[in-house]
Amino acid sequence: MWPGIGALRVWRRDLEVWKRFWRPFLVASLGNPIFYLVSIGYGLGRFVADIDGLPYAVFLTPGILASSAMNSASFETTFGSFTRLQEQNTYAAILATPCSVADIVAGDILFAATKSVVSVLFVLLVTAPAGLLPSALSMATLPVALLAGLAFASLGMVATAHARSYSFFDYYFTLGISVMLFFCGVFFPLTSLPRWAQVLAWFLPLTHVVRLNRALVAGTPSLALLGDACWLVVATVGGFVVAERLVRRRLIL
Repeated sequence: MWPGIGALRVWRRDLEVWKRFWRPFLVASLGNPIFYLVSIGYGLGRFVADIDGLPYAVFLTPGILASSAMNSASFETTFGSFTRLQEQNTYAAILATPCSVADIVAGDILFAATKSVVSVLFVLLVTAPAGLLPSALSMATLPVALLAGLAFASLGMVATAHARSYSFFDYYFTLGISVMLFFCGVFFPLTSLPRWAQVLAWFLPLTHVVRLNRALVAGTPSLALLGDACWLVVATVGGFVVAERLVRRRLIL
C-alpha cells in the first residue's frame, strides 16, 4: 500500500514533538562535523597533499555533509521510530485514526529526511564562512540531503521493523553505518581502495551521496551523476516497500 495525505499528518506530529528537543539536535548536528573538519580537515590536512586539485579540508567537506544527512536520518528512524513503535505504542494509536501503516512509515521517513536537510543546512552555515565551499553549486547539496535522508530513513525503518530491543541497533550502526562512513569516500578517494572494495562501495548509498556532494562543492557536475541520484531513489523505494510490509506485520499480527 502506498501512503496518502495521512503521511503529512504523521510528519506534522513528529515535527511538533521535535520542537521541544531541537537544541540537543543542533549540538549533535554541528558538534561532529566541526570536530571532523578541525581535527582531520585542518589538523591532518596539513600533512596531506591536495586531492583532485582540492585542499584536503575542502575535499573532506562534501563527505561531512553526506555523513551528517546519513546520521540524522538513521538515528531518527531507528531509535526514534523504535520508541514510537515498541515503547510508546504511538504507531498503534495512530492506526486508530484514518492513517494507514504506509502513512506512518512514510511520515516518519519524510520527517527524518527533513532533519537531514536541517542538519546539512547547519553545516553549510559553518563551512561557507570558512571558505570550504568554493562553488556556488554547493547550495544544491540541500536537495541531495533530502534525497539522502529519504534513502537512509527508509533503510533505518527496515532495521527498526526487525528490532526487538535497542541493542539490535548495535548491529546496524556497527556493521552498516560505520562501514559506510569509512569505505564510501568520505575521508579518502575510493580509488585508493582495492578493486573489490571499490565494487562493494558502489552498492552502498553513502558512496553516491558523497559523489553528488563532491561534484557540487567542486563545481564539476556531470550527467553521470544522474545515475547516483537514481540509485538513491531505488534505495528509498525499495527500503520503503520492505519497511512498510514488516511494520504492518508487527502491528497487525
